[in-house]
Amino acid sequence: MRQSTRKEFLQTSGVLLAAAFTGNSFITSKQTPLLSFSTLGCPDWSFQQIIDFAAQHGYQGIEIRCIQRQLDLTKCPEFNSLANISATVNRVSGKGLHIVDLGSSCNLHISDPAKRRDNLDEAKRFIDLAQKINCPYIRVYPNNLPKDQEKQAVMELIIQGFKELGDYAKGTGVNVLMETHGDLVHSEDLLTVMQSVDNPQTGLIWDISNMWTITKEPPAQVYSRLKKWIKHTHIKDGKLVNGEVKYVFLGQGEVPIFEAIDLLQKNNYKGYYSFEWEKLWHPELAEPELALADYPEAMKKHFASA
Repeated sequence: MRQSTRKEFLQTSGVLLAAAFTGNSFITSKQTPLLSFSTLGCPDWSFQQIIDFAAQHGYQGIEIRCIQRQLDLTKCPEFNSLANISATVNRVSGKGLHIVDLGSSCNLHISDPAKRRDNLDEAKRFIDLAQKINCPYIRVYPNNLPKDQEKQAVMELIIQGFKELGDYAKGTGVNVLMETHGDLVHSEDLLTVMQSVDNPQTGLIWDISNMWTITKEPPAQVYSRLKKWIKHTHIKDGKLVNGEVKYVFLGQGEVPIFEAIDLLQKNNYKGYYSFEWEKLWHPELAEPELALADYPEAMKKHFASA
């Protein structure tokens, strides 16, 4: 969406979406922690089921990755017209919830010109949608460092794509966040990217488990290097079994997840602790009714004892 189109939308749509999200600054309550979950964990639920469950179980936000397995959110009925967007915003706010992040599938490492343009265009559609619903963040991936390509060349592709999206988001109120994911999970590499991008519309989603299960870097070391850019988190726990991660309920695994959470809290992190239960990719995982109910209880228990 071009800048002029954005202005026209805000001036003429009459939807007044921002009003429905008054106070969506993430600093509206003294309650801690602020909890959300990714809809990756409930891929077959309807949108109504998602928001009903979130409200009933003490969540303050939802992170939308898919709705009934549709990953391109701009194609979902909830977001495919101004009227539907308005209705969706009202349904969410009516439950006392915020939409805190839209998870795109954009990969920044891709070199093929046509595929690269498709990925960046998807991210831009998500920025446009996030602006319309007053959602502060969209997620993108770095993502791979192909072994048949020079690492520095791929890093430059990631940097340039991230810059382009940050520039596109200027003036929208939306930040583009890169998840610590795939091959780009070493803090030194992430530091290089963020220092090179140097764009106020960009930041990081710190997925502690994605990083630790590969690098074993202590959370304190990661945080000290990347804290400037951490605006959102993905929280999950797991065990390493024969070199593969097996996801478990919070506090039952090997990931130093609470160590990272305590670092964030100690340093006045204002964002959401967003539970990512990867049910869509791992159907063998426990059902969402169990996992998404356990998470807020585990977090509240930890914070009560901290």
